[in-house]
Amino acid sequence: MRSNNPPFSETRNQPAGSQPASSLYTPEERRRRDSSPWTLVQGVLAPIQFLVFLISLGLVLRYLATGHGAGAATASIVVKTITLYTIMITGSIWEKVVFGKWLFVPAFFWEDVFSMLVLALHTAYLVALSGGYGTEHGRMLLALAAYTTYLINAGQFILKLRAARLQSLPTAMALAA
Repeated sequence: MRSNNPPFSETRNQPAGSQPASSLYTPEERRRRDSSPWTLVQGVLAPIQFLVFLISLGLVLRYLATGHGAGAATASIVVKTITLYTIMITGSIWEKVVFGKWLFVPAFFWEDVFSMLVLALHTAYLVALSGGYGTEHGRMLLALAAYTTYLINAGQFILKLRAARLQSLPTAMALAA
């Protein structure tokens, strides 16, 4: 369903959906980002998810190394996956608020594309677990594959956050002058 509102990118005097190479956010997108409660939600959920990931990774590696602790490792993967779903849903809401689109906005296109792989692998783990597919060891290896893609995706977002901070430095310096 199309909205009667013009695409947010028209404020850039560029075709809808395009993003200038030197700018992550337009001034209006930055204003929406800074005023949205979803920005804080993402800022809180990201380190929580990373902590859950680290704990789960330790439990999975312990199981793979010793054969012990399958229940704890399995529970931690489920918690990690629920945390991932939560941050993906709230992140999509954040993109809608800031950019006017639920996912795949130009500024975060490749991060969102890779996030789909992360979600697919985590979901595959849940399907394998609930269906009893594969061995416990095989499912743990699937979890490690999911965690590897999560780490890559987290790196993408960290680089994007750094770019956003660097982009806002000239504005902050101009306001301070």
